[in-house]
Amino acid sequence: MIFHDVNQNGDDGEWMSLRTGRVTMSNAGKLMANFGKAFGDPAKDYALQIALEIATGRKSEFGFSNEHMQRGHDQEPIARMMYENENFVSVTNGGFFDCGDYGTSPDGLVGDNGIIEIKSVIPKTHRATIKRAAIDPAYKWQVIGHLDCTGRDWCDFVSYCSDYPESKQLVTYRVNRCDVENEIEQLRERRNQFMLIIAEELKELNR
Repeated sequence: MIFHDVNQNGDDGEWMSLRTGRVTMSNAGKLMANFGKAFGDPAKDYALQIALEIATGRKSEFGFSNEHMQRGHDQEPIARMMYENENFVSVTNGGFFDCGDYGTSPDGLVGDNGIIEIKSVIPKTHRATIKRAAIDPAYKWQVIGHLDCTGRDWCDFVSYCSDYPESKQLVTYRVNRCDVENEIEQLRERRNQFMLIIAEELKELNR
């Protein structure tokens, strides 16, 4: 694993270049859907995307942006600052963790052992996370992928909603590596299988 201290979504394109042709853990949920069974269409589409990026050397046009993603980009610095103030820590750049065929970009590093993943969400999603008192299941495998790729001990999942009263705008739930070792092994197994799907797509492209 190699850590690249690059700015995520930076104008220089370095971060995007590092992600091109690599399976990233923001998409781990697509791989893990129907675990133990055949890959579904979202995973197959993602395999084609990665294969095209490998074949062409450029980022695929599969990616998209919407208002929720843009809100996340805009509000992430606010949530990070609130997290730092509440926990009396400094959060440094998450960069990109390059593991060869795959990698990940946590939203920040905390000390030598921790990472954070920040989600800026709408009120009903924030409420559900508070009631659940645990991370949003939609991001479970992204968090586990972060822990796998970075080798760090814990990840704080941060849910932020600016529409809530200030005292409840930020909630944090920690996932410890020692508690998800089985899930990490499942992800590794599934990822290895997924790499074979990408290889088949590359063969088809090269025929």
